[in-house]
Amino acid sequence: MADIENWGDATFEEKYRSLMGGMTPEAQKRSVENVVHLCQCSKCPTRAACGEEDLVFCILGKMSHPAEQKGCLCSSCSLTKTMSLRWDYYCLRGSALELSDLKPSE
Repeated sequence: MADIENWGDATFEEKYRSLMGGMTPEAQKRSVENVVHLCQCSKCPTRAACGEEDLVFCILGKMSHPAEQKGCLCSSCSLTKTMSLRWDYYCLRGSALELSDLKPSE
């Protein structure tokens, strides 16, 4: 379990369980409002190329429109670093939860 003492070394899965494990899917989506200011998706060339309005794909999942890979800013995003995310192109591939070994109910 991730806590303040081992947060820096904890995996995404451990951090997810600590922060969001007991939340409903609706509450998880509402939590996006708390982190959207950290999100780099608004500057992403892949997102901009298709005109998508949504942000925080690492939490919400992929875009509603198919798109080509035009570049990815995920690795430089504060959310990636804070949550120990290890994937990229969430806008095309899906949320970190979908890409992880966790099941949505964990």
